[in-house]
Amino acid sequence: MESLGIMIGTKGLIKKHEFVRIIIQCLYSLGYEKSAACLETESNISCKSREFESLESHVLSASWDDCIETLNRINGMNDETRASALFLVLEQFLFECLNCGDNSLALEILQKRIACLKVDKEKIHKCAFEMLFLKQRGRGTVDCNVIHELRKGLVVKLEEVLPPPISLPDRRLEHLVETAVSAQIDNCIYHSSDMESLYEDHHCDRDQFPTETIQVQEDNKVSLKHILRSHQNPVSFVAWSPNDTMLLTCGNIEVLKLWDVETGTCKHTFGNDGFIVNSCAWFPDSKRIVCGSSVPKNGIYMWDCDGNEIKAWKGVRMPKVLDIAVTADGERLISILSDKEIRILNVATNAERVISENHSITSLSTSRDSKFLIVNLNSQEIHVWDISGNGSEPFQYRGHKQQKYVIRSCFGGFNSLFIASGSEDSKVYIWNRRYSSPIEVLSGHLNTVNCVGWNPRKPQMLASASDDQTIRIWGPSSMFH
Repeated sequence: MESLGIMIGTKGLIKKHEFVRIIIQCLYSLGYEKSAACLETESNISCKSREFESLESHVLSASWDDCIETLNRINGMNDETRASALFLVLEQFLFECLNCGDNSLALEILQKRIACLKVDKEKIHKCAFEMLFLKQRGRGTVDCNVIHELRKGLVVKLEEVLPPPISLPDRRLEHLVETAVSAQIDNCIYHSSDMESLYEDHHCDRDQFPTETIQVQEDNKVSLKHILRSHQNPVSFVAWSPNDTMLLTCGNIEVLKLWDVETGTCKHTFGNDGFIVNSCAWFPDSKRIVCGSSVPKNGIYMWDCDGNEIKAWKGVRMPKVLDIAVTADGERLISILSDKEIRILNVATNAERVISENHSITSLSTSRDSKFLIVNLNSQEIHVWDISGNGSEPFQYRGHKQQKYVIRSCFGGFNSLFIASGSEDSKVYIWNRRYSSPIEVLSGHLNTVNCVGWNPRKPQMLASASDDQTIRIWGPSSMFH
C-alpha cells in the first residue's frame, strides 16, 4: 500500500491515496473495468477497503458469524450505522435458514439477535411477518442462483450503509466535480450561461450582461403594429398570453379586455356587469384567465377566453384585490389582499397559505420555475418568498427608491437568477438573488421607472418603462464592441 501521508495539489489539501481510490471507483462506475483494475494493480490501492473486502468475502460464502464479528470490530462507526448493517446481515442469515428448513435457528436469530438491535421496530415486525410467510411456503423454495444474487445485493446494501473510509459514497468523484462547478456558478455574479466545459474555470463577464440601451431592430427603427382603442379610462395593467397571441388590458377603474395581437381587435370584454378589474393573469395553457377587483366583495374570477365563468372566489368577507399572479406550472394562484397580505392558493385543492407583510405591497411577480414570488413594498424594500412555504422569512433587497408610486419588479436572466426593479430616481436596479445590494444601477430614463420586464427567451435582454413616456431596451455592452 502506498504511503497514506502523501499530499498532492498546489495547496497540499488532497491525500493522494484517497484521490486515486475515488478515480478507480469512477472508472468502475463508468464501465472501464479493465482500466480500473490496471490502476489498482499499478498504484497498489484498492477501490474497496480491506474491511469491506473481508465483509464481502464472508457474505458471499455465507460465513455469517465472521461477517458479524467483522462489523463489530470496525472502528469509527456509530451505533446506529452498525445496527443497520447488522440488521441487513441477520435478515439475510434468517432468510437462508428458513430456506433450508432450519426454522429453530431462524427463530433464534429473530428473537435473540434481531430483536435486540436498535433499529426501527417496523423493520423488525416486517422481518417477523416475512418469516411466518416463508415458513408457510416450506423449505427449498429458492434455488442457489437466486441465493447468490441476494447475497450480492446484500453487499451493495452494505456498501451504501457503511461510512467512509470503509465504503466510498456512490459516484464520489462526480459529486466532487459537480460541487466545484456549482461553487463556481454561485460565485459568478453576472452568471448568464451554463458552464460549457470542465477544461476551464467558469466566469461570465459583465459585458455579457444587459447594461446598455440598445435598439432591437437592425435598421434602428421600431414599427407601430396596433393602437388598441376601447377603454374609457387609463390603462394601468397589461398581460401577454403565454403563447404570445393575446393581450389582456385593464385599469384601476376599468373593465378587462382581451385583444387579438395579430389583428389588434378586441375579442372579449369582461366585467360589463359592473365587475371592475384592476389586475389579471394567465394560466399557462393560454385558455384561462384570472382577475381581481379592487372593489371589496367582488373578489377573484376565473374565466375562459370566451367569457365563461369557471370559478369565483367572492363574498362579503372578501377584501379588495390589489394584484394577482399564477405560477408558471398553473398550480397556484397568488393574490395581494388589503395592501399587506399575500394569499397563496392551491387551485386544485383550495389549500391556502397567507403571508403578512408589515408594509403596503404595490406589486407581485413570480419566478419562471414557480418556486418564488416577489413583492415590492412602499418601505423601499423588495421581498422574495418561497412559494412552497420553506423558510419563515423572505429574502430582502434594498437600494431602489419607492415611496409614492406603484413600482414593479421581476425575475429574469439565466434560471431567474436576477431581480430587476424600477425606481423613483429614474433608474433601473438589478440584484443577483444571492446578494441584498444591487450589482447594477442603469441610468438613462428621465423620470420614475414604473415597470421592468426581462426577456424570457433572451436572458441578456431587459426592458423598462418610465413616466418619461419612453420604453428602453437594455442589452450587453459587448454588442457595441
